[in-house]
Amino acid sequence: MKKSFTMIELIIVIVIIGILSAVAIPKLFATRDDAIITKVRTDVSTIRSAISNFHTKNLMKGNSAYPNVLDEATAGEEDEALFEGNTSNNEHLLDYPIYSKDADGYWMKRGDNNYSVKIMDKDIYFKYEPSNRGKFDCNGYNDSDDKAKELCKKLTH
Repeated sequence: MKKSFTMIELIIVIVIIGILSAVAIPKLFATRDDAIITKVRTDVSTIRSAISNFHTKNLMKGNSAYPNVLDEATAGEEDEALFEGNTSNNEHLLDYPIYSKDADGYWMKRGDNNYSVKIMDKDIYFKYEPSNRGKFDCNGYNDSDDKAKELCKKLTH
């Protein structure tokens, strides 16, 4: 008698593998999105901390100013060093800048003190306000865009 799998056994194994992959694949994509959100939250926290550190160093020198700009990058360009400060004036923020890229989980400079980060193919806009105690916060989304509002809260709270 020949030892081999029957056609029914093979079909049952294929069905079980199909069910397992149908459950696992959506969780894999959700995990990827969660990882991107966590990375960007860390970026926001790091940027805010660098602004605060810069301000504290200035206070110790008798100057209460916040940095005027967060970087000297060109708006809308990829591979630009973001959040490194005004290096021509020797005003450094991040020791290791974040490089711009127009893709999920990456930052882009959009204008003077305006930035965006892409999450799930949705741009979330941030603005740096040196005159408002160095505030770096989410500011740009359409009020009717509930997903952008939700992402903004996840990134900043």
